[in-house]
Amino acid sequence: MTKLIRPTRRAVLASGTAFTAMLAAPSISRANARPVFTHGVQSGDVDASSGMIWTRTDRPARVMMEVSTTESFANARRLTSLDALPSSDLTIKRLVDGLPADQDIFYRFTAHDLSDINAVSEPLVGQFRTAPTARRNIRFAWSGDTAGQGWGIDDQGMATYATMASHRPDFFIHSGDTIYADGPMQDEVEKDGQVIWKNAVLTDDKRKVAESLDEFRGQWKYNMMDEHVRAMNAVVPTYYQWDDHEVVNNWSSSRSLMEDDRYSEKSVFNLQARATRAFHEMTPLRITPEEPNRVYRKVSYGPMLDIFFLDMRSYRGPNSDNLQTEMSDETRILGVDQVAWLKRELTRSNATWKVIASDMPIGLVVGGGQEAVGNGDDGAAKGRELEIADLLRFIKNADVKNTVWLTADVHYTAAHHYSPDRAQFQEFAPFWEFVSGPLHAGTFGPNPLDMTFGPEVKFISAPSEEQGQNLPPSAGLQFFGLVDLDAQTQQMTVRLMDRADKELWKITLDPEVAAF
Repeated sequence: MTKLIRPTRRAVLASGTAFTAMLAAPSISRANARPVFTHGVQSGDVDASSGMIWTRTDRPARVMMEVSTTESFANARRLTSLDALPSSDLTIKRLVDGLPADQDIFYRFTAHDLSDINAVSEPLVGQFRTAPTARRNIRFAWSGDTAGQGWGIDDQGMATYATMASHRPDFFIHSGDTIYADGPMQDEVEKDGQVIWKNAVLTDDKRKVAESLDEFRGQWKYNMMDEHVRAMNAVVPTYYQWDDHEVVNNWSSSRSLMEDDRYSEKSVFNLQARATRAFHEMTPLRITPEEPNRVYRKVSYGPMLDIFFLDMRSYRGPNSDNLQTEMSDETRILGVDQVAWLKRELTRSNATWKVIASDMPIGLVVGGGQEAVGNGDDGAAKGRELEIADLLRFIKNADVKNTVWLTADVHYTAAHHYSPDRAQFQEFAPFWEFVSGPLHAGTFGPNPLDMTFGPEVKFISAPSEEQGQNLPPSAGLQFFGLVDLDAQTQQMTVRLMDRADKELWKITLDPEVAAF
């Protein structure tokens, strides 16, 4: 059985009853003399010398920060303070640099009320480990899809987070659908006249679709009300991606809301702008100076691993039949600049393994072929497949070794092997794609395969025909993946896991060429 964990002293020090009271009563009275941290701490985008840290206060406050290589904070380094203000929904985040490699780092926040600077919060502590500069064993997790399809925080909480945290991964990749801004919740869910689910925690923001900036922010704050999410955030850095539900289902420039009576805001561009701001406010994502809202990026995690985080939403053309025979702006899913960046960074990488973290799968047909890459015609590359075909051809011709794709989106778990021997488009080297999720959302699938790039299902766990679709988390079909890199052999072992911590499938991959 999954052990449900709660924030520990090592995870969240001295947050105690004030923190719990804050979550139970989001409307804070000024009679509370001391500021409170409302949604725990987060870290992310950690490399060998730096990492992002994040927190949120209950009122305008000056947040003091310290970092240390010891839990006692002996010889701590004090960082320049930041002000948590209403303009950022009282959140603060910053890059901590100049850190030693392969070292446990402890960070501590203390908040001073800006209206009464002598009113000081209890301290709140988080922890992460910097990446190595020499080979060592590495473990990380990935998955996607949190709090979707009406399945919110029940009396068990988001238990998959507890299961992942028990493996103490070096970091976690959240592969998208980090929130469900378009998925209102009810207190209870019924099926065949019987109550099958109770949302023990619910806020007004989760009772409707998100339209205003504050409502998008509220989607994020809801997820962080879960004790397992907060506990994992305190000790495991998260590298965030996004997909569609951070804005609205299946969004692109062609998305119309005119027939959706849930929305008074009919402009998908307004929704995207507000969702983007909330996404960057509420996550410890690095800021790219030349493009502050950019999500795609590379993180180097030692000599064995580079991770390339893709964004298949921000630069795509309009959703269409996805059957165009020539590449154009309408067939883009990554966009010209992101493709050029990815090609350049892949060729520069000296890491043994190049993990391409994709928010959507390559060979699965999603949304009738209009939503992702695969269009379902099983033929030569068309539509968005043209851009991916160009990328795969480049990877082969540039002799980029050991690429592995990790993804989520489809709400089940699977292992796919792609080979030109089975493909219609054949100018690429064989590679693996591993699918995981959902973390805490409805379980669906399986999706049909598109054979343009020759995928073969090596393993799958999805609902049976008898079980039906949109299974609640209590059905147990909630999934995550674990990846282990061995320092001695440089082998990559991938395990597909479920919420109960059962290993469903495993494979060990040998590096084709070891990098030194």
